[in-house]
Amino acid sequence: MSKAVSPGAHIAALDVGTTKVACFIASSGEDGDLQVIGVGHHRSRGMRNGQVANLDEVESSVREAVEAAEQMANVRVDQVFVNMSCGAPRSTRVDVELAVSGHQIRDTDVRRVLDHGSGMFDDADRELIHCIPTGYSIDGGNGIIDPRGMYGEKLGVSIHLVTAGIGPARNLATVIDRCHLDVKDRVVSPYAAGLACLVDDEKDMGVTVIDMGGGTTSIAVFNDSQVVFVESIAIGGNHVTNDIAKGLSTPVVKAERLKTVYGTVAMTPGDSRELLKVPLVGEDDENNASEVPKSMLVQIIQPRIEETFELVRSHLEASGFGKSAGRRVVLTGGASQLEGVRDLAELVLDKQVRLGRPKMIRGLPESVSGPAFSTAAGLLRYGLKEHVLRPSYAVMAAANQKRGFGRIGQWLRENF
Repeated sequence: MSKAVSPGAHIAALDVGTTKVACFIASSGEDGDLQVIGVGHHRSRGMRNGQVANLDEVESSVREAVEAAEQMANVRVDQVFVNMSCGAPRSTRVDVELAVSGHQIRDTDVRRVLDHGSGMFDDADRELIHCIPTGYSIDGGNGIIDPRGMYGEKLGVSIHLVTAGIGPARNLATVIDRCHLDVKDRVVSPYAAGLACLVDDEKDMGVTVIDMGGGTTSIAVFNDSQVVFVESIAIGGNHVTNDIAKGLSTPVVKAERLKTVYGTVAMTPGDSRELLKVPLVGEDDENNASEVPKSMLVQIIQPRIEETFELVRSHLEASGFGKSAGRRVVLTGGASQLEGVRDLAELVLDKQVRLGRPKMIRGLPESVSGPAFSTAAGLLRYGLKEHVLRPSYAVMAAANQKRGFGRIGQWLRENF
């Protein structure tokens, strides 16, 4: 369990994406809430499909984003919570059962069974990112949320292991280290996005988060308030931009603008009559720009977005979480803001879909409160929950001695 951080401590979140790098700095209050005091973001250079392609360029982008946030907050940070979209994150589930000899289950027993489960991961090409207990059992009886203080002969646990390719993970760690920052913890991007956008009822009943980034589209399934599955697909908003650039023979920068200003996945009757000016590759004179109907732009965008959702559906079905994920889908990430994406997702996935944006955090500027910044906001919430609000077992034991088991039992039910 993570070491507690005193209220007032600074939490720094670093979202390193394919299209942008964002850094949020927040302080934790006595009321267990967040106050954003610094924000910095910069166009990402040196990233491709969610992975580091040029160490120097990514380092420069990270430095500029962090320095902008530090300047606004008037503080220096040396530790960050960083997202993981590289290395094709994926899930593995393991079930572990160990003997506890009938004594009262202690924190050391929980640690032992979790350590045993994480030790079952053995892949030299992948690195363990998360080891998340999704449910405990005592003597075969399931549904235990927190077994500590209970009695039994055997303690079991279902564990969700999330791993990523070791090379891409270490490349990202190298960039962070070169910026003279320590990684406090790593969080896969859709998990962080879910923490930012989801309400408690969605996490309880079952929901799928689809984080549509520039280089990747990542998935997280939440059920019973836990993340139970993650997956990553190497298709994102940049692929749509490249399709437009190739299909209309226009520079990538111009293709991005066409996508942002006019892009939609839903065809309308007037699209064939509305003409768009498209600058051509190699032509400096704007008078030589071609004119194409908007319908042609839609015909380029729509198949790529549809393909993305079809891949999401097939990954969910293959994982076995297609039905247990419930009927809810929350779309987030910069690429989710294309007009008509929500309706297309409902059609392909056959689920109820809403667009997710970060839940209110005090001090978060309106300019960075949209879906594109969900991961950064979620990293702050993760840092607050895992490293600030959750005290060590030694602290809980002291509280138990002073106030009785009833109070600590209530704390466990509310926070564990």
